[in-house]
Formats: sequence, C-alpha cells, structure tokens
Amino acid sequence: MSKRLSSKFKIDRRLGVNLWGKAKSPVNKRNYGPGQHGQNRKKPTDYGVQLHAKQKLKGVYGNVSEKQLRRYYAEAIRRKGDSSENLIGLLESRLDSLVYRMKFVPSVFAARQFVSHGHVLVNGKKVNIPSYLVKVGDEIAVRSKAKEMAVVIEALAATDREVPDYIEVDANEMKGKYTRTPKLMDVPYATSMEPNLVIEFYSR
Repeated sequence: MSKRLSSKFKIDRRLGVNLWGKAKSPVNKRNYGPGQHGQNRKKPTDYGVQLHAKQKLKGVYGNVSEKQLRRYYAEAIRRKGDSSENLIGLLESRLDSLVYRMKFVPSVFAARQFVSHGHVLVNGKKVNIPSYLVKVGDEIAVRSKAKEMAVVIEALAATDREVPDYIEVDANEMKGKYTRTPKLMDVPYATSMEPNLVIEFYSR
C-alpha cells in the first residue's frame, strides 16, 4: 500500500470535508482541522477560500500535482465557454478518473495504481498513464488478466455509488465508453466543488 493511499483520510481531516463520501472518514466524527487550534481558526481571507477550493479539487482527483492542475487551468481558459466547467471536463477526462467512475476500482488512488500497472486498455491499446486524457467516444476496458482481480470484482459489486450518465458501462465485459464531457452538475461529488474559485486562484 502506498504512503498516499494509507494516509488519504488525513486530507479529509486537514480540509475539514469528506471528499469521497466514505464512512471511515475522520470528518464524520470531527469536522474540524487537526491540532490544538483546529477548532479556533480565523475567518479565511479571499485568498484562503480560493486556496481551500484548489486543495479540495486536487484531493478529489487523487491529489493531482500542482504542475498538472496549472496545465489544466491554462487549457481551460484557452477553450471556449465557461472556464470552470472546462476545468471539470478536463479532470473528468483523465483515464484514472474514468476508471474510478466506471467502478472498476474502489477509489481514485486505486485507479491511479491500476492504470500505472498496465491493467487498462483504451480503444484496444494498453495505456499506463493515469493522466492520459480520454476523448469522447473512446472505449475503456479492463485487460483480460485483470478481470479476475478481487479489487475489480468487489468494486463493481459495491452499492455505495453509481456510474454517472456521461459514461456507459458493461459490467459483465468490464468495459465502458466515455459518451460526453460532463458539466459540474453531472459529476457525483461527495462534497461541494468550486472550480470557479480555482480559476480565480490561478488568475490572480
């Protein structure tokens, strides 16, 4: 188990939110920050609010690196339309994000590891880059050797989350298709995301 995976719930505690809606999150019992001053924090500044929104967004997607998020921001403002919606569309188009949404794995962290270990095909070809951006219409499939893995079988059988409607999944064949780029309201976040504040943070 990776260091990030074993300590993932520390992110919840630090940010004061249950990012993935998990029953084991420490925020369910203590919805304030760690340390002796965790319950007595001052009202955040505008910068602090924007920074918090950025940290939440990074955490939800498996702690996306600062370099990657800046790159997504640059692409989001380059594209036509609402920049905050564009940002969400880019993050949801990541291969590890879609593998998680398709319920082939139980968490975003497991999705990153699953892709990195070469267990995923995109349009019939092995892709082992978690940040690979999937195009609308692309097919994602679990490789034959990985279909018997307990983590995949258990994730598909879990009832704690549903596959969103911008993805089609054949659970029996363990494959799916990315049918459209989602809007913020389409994405099943466990907590409120504020990509507009992230855009403001990087626009400063």
